Amino acid sequence: MRRITGALYKAWAFIRRDFLIESSYRSAFVLQFGGVLVSVGIWYFLSGMISGAAPVMKNVPGGDYFAFVLVGVAFYNYLTVALTSFASRIRNEQLTGTLEAMLATPTRTPMVILASSLWDFTFTSFRVLVYLGVGILVARFASRPITIHWGGLLPFAVILALTILAFCGTGIIVASVVIYLKRGDPINALIVSASALLGGVFYPVERLPAWLMKVSALLPITYALRGIRAALLEGASFGALFGEIRVLAIFVIALVPVGLLVFRWSLRAARRDGTLVQY
Repeated sequence: MRRITGALYKAWAFIRRDFLIESSYRSAFVLQFGGVLVSVGIWYFLSGMISGAAPVMKNVPGGDYFAFVLVGVAFYNYLTVALTSFASRIRNEQLTGTLEAMLATPTRTPMVILASSLWDFTFTSFRVLVYLGVGILVARFASRPITIHWGGLLPFAVILALTILAFCGTGIIVASVVIYLKRGDPINALIVSASALLGGVFYPVERLPAWLMKVSALLPITYALRGIRAALLEGASFGALFGEIRVLAIFVIALVPVGLLVFRWSLRAARRDGTLVQY
């Protein structure tokens, strides 16, 4: 019990520290939500044009392309934050000269890695709620209401948790590259672009050529968005979403331990070469 309490206290300390840093830049903090409003507006007007030109897009989950892309873009944020958060936090610690001191504390390395990005995921969750809320309000005022099926909230919560963990595993691997090579941008760009192209963010995966659909099946975001859309927009049950949940669980089991192992290897290699605090 004391270990759990201690872990929660440390996690809260990381969140509080990063919140104070983020909120000290008030303009940037507030303007992020202005970007949400602009993004929702873009996709609303673009969806009207696409739906009119391609009636097949009305057969997507939710029955409306705006609902489809709104959910896709909103939860795509979790992938981008997972890929950038771990690496950027580690990079910042290197730049400020606190990385080695932080890793030398009694706190275990996995705790340091995960807790350092808790604020980013917390703030991203808030942004996703704002994104969905604004989109639902815009659709309602435009007489194109989006229906959220509350009966699918429980399977949605399970899929979201697995999604975040799977994305975290990938993000930790990218952070490992930053530890050793000091640069992880090319890998980030490749994964983010491939996920946007093949993961069903902007259009159904089924619209891809058959050979690209096989590549899409290797990405966790494909199953994440399919499951989230089915749960929120169609009210799918656990039974209907078992396939997506099972695959996401496999991704978690594979990516998180591998990410932590690669991170530890990168730390040992950087310490051995004397490059841990170099930037």
